[in-house]
Amino acid sequence: MEHLAATDGHRTLIMVRERVADRLTCDPEVRPLTPAEYDQAREAATRWPTDVVLVETEPERPVRVTAGAARTTPLYLATDGPTLVGSWDMADLREHATGINPREAARLLIYRPRYSTDTLFRGVHRLTERATAHFGGSLWTSYPDPALHRTPRDLAPGADVVGAFVETMDTAMDRRPWAEESTLFHLTGGFDSGTVATRAAERHPGLFPTATLLIGGTGREQQIRRRAEMRDRVKFADPDIVIDAMKHPPLAPGCRWVRGDLISPTEDPLHNPFAQMARAVAEAGARTVVTGLGGDEMVALTQEEEPHQGLGEITDAQILPWVGSRARAVLEFADDGIAPPALINSMTLLSLETTAPALLREGLWPMHPFADPDMVELGEQLPFAWRELKQVQRRRLRALGMSGDVVHPVERESFAEVIEHALTTHAPALFARMLADGSPLFDEGLVDPDGLRAAVGRLTAATYSEDRDAKLLEVLSLHMSATAFLR
Repeated sequence: MEHLAATDGHRTLIMVRERVADRLTCDPEVRPLTPAEYDQAREAATRWPTDVVLVETEPERPVRVTAGAARTTPLYLATDGPTLVGSWDMADLREHATGINPREAARLLIYRPRYSTDTLFRGVHRLTERATAHFGGSLWTSYPDPALHRTPRDLAPGADVVGAFVETMDTAMDRRPWAEESTLFHLTGGFDSGTVATRAAERHPGLFPTATLLIGGTGREQQIRRRAEMRDRVKFADPDIVIDAMKHPPLAPGCRWVRGDLISPTEDPLHNPFAQMARAVAEAGARTVVTGLGGDEMVALTQEEEPHQGLGEITDAQILPWVGSRARAVLEFADDGIAPPALINSMTLLSLETTAPALLREGLWPMHPFADPDMVELGEQLPFAWRELKQVQRRRLRALGMSGDVVHPVERESFAEVIEHALTTHAPALFARMLADGSPLFDEGLVDPDGLRAAVGRLTAATYSEDRDAKLLEVLSLHMSATAFLR
């Protein structure tokens, strides 16, 4: 990261931004500019190609805080009247949380996340991509115009799709100064992280170490094999850090959520194993972590190409017995106030927001090539046959000589078994305490204690149903966050 400032004697611009390659680190000393130079600098700042936040001040006008389009980290804002405060860590704004935002709670309870200024807490706001927060004693946010997007195109005769994919991936990577020994790749063994990591190792053999969380279930041995083949096919560096998520599951003793620490409800419910991995990565000397996040959305099919049910349909509230009456009522307004279409898929932006804090706390900077605007634009234009079942990623791995075990895996690889383990071993005691001691979610009518008690009564290894029970993890994460923030 770097920061710089400029002023024309009347207006002041402060910029905090992610560095780009082939530029020396900026001197943070304030630069004096003419009014015309200031206007030019401000315009250029809004087009910065990586993560950036601008803070502008001007006499007799509100302070303005603007986020760039290529978001990597979250930014939460709050005010106590005369002061505007902000942080990527929601815990820093705890004293400004005045209660639960029922609309956001309802969205999260049925897994219907929406990218907007809303957070779980009244008084704490998210600054979304390209949005501007205005503060002059009160705070309000203006959304940007909707971003324009491409549509699938026909290929030119002889088009080299894999070549274009690799070239665009290189461009996205080379935007930043990343090719250093302190860069580590989150190599899960899946298509997205595998595609990014193997390309980096192909370009810089023996430079990059790797890390992952090991899943459970039938996909576990397959994940181990696929990762081993990827590391053998191209040359990575040591160490290869593997954290067994089955040994460090969510909700286990020692989990920061369970301890009552201030953990944002937007952070991944798999916080405990992910935080363990981040700590191990930092202790190994890494400073940048490259992931495959955004790969799903980059090649996602449209509703016209393949009709499918989205995350968290409102009708889910009718089949989840713990969803309270107030949550059901506000779901009618679940899509109110959401941000306009962004350059990068809103689900990708939310995913990046869930992973960043655990890395940042350990001094690690996250980097996500699939979330680069150029990669997104390429994905939007690919024909159906290249996006279906991630064909472009599969063909890239096949071009490296990967076996069918890597290119066409048989078993599902997911954290479903880790979540099942957490819910059937550690969760029952936590739910019993929640039902005995009460919860802000009960007080607000967002979770029905009777419905929750009935669901928890079925929560055993013998009767567990992923479709029915997995969403209970969100109830606990919201309960523990709300209890810690509002106590």
